Amino acid sequence: MSDLSLIIRTADQTRKAEINISEENTCADVIQSAVDNWSLPKDTDYTLVNISTGRTLSPNDTLARSGVLNGNTLEIQPVLVAGALF
Repeated sequence: MSDLSLIIRTADQTRKAEINISEENTCADVIQSAVDNWSLPKDTDYTLVNISTGRTLSPNDTLARSGVLNGNTLEIQPVLVAGALF
C-alpha cells in the first residue's frame, strides 16, 4: 500500500488542495472528505473525475483500481439532475 500525491479541486475551481492519500481509499472516501472539509452541500450527489485522463471514477473503486496515479488532478463535480415534473 502506498500513498498518492494528488490535486483535488471543485468543478468551479474555487477550492483546490494538494493531498497525500492511500491508493486503497475509495473514490467515495475522497468525495466525502471534500464535502466535509469544504462544507459543500450535503444534499447534492457528487461524482469524481480524473481530469488527467478524462475518466469518471466509480465511487466504490479504490484509487488504485481506478488507475489514479501520482500527480493526477481529481475534480469533485455535482451531479446535475435535469427534467420537469408534469
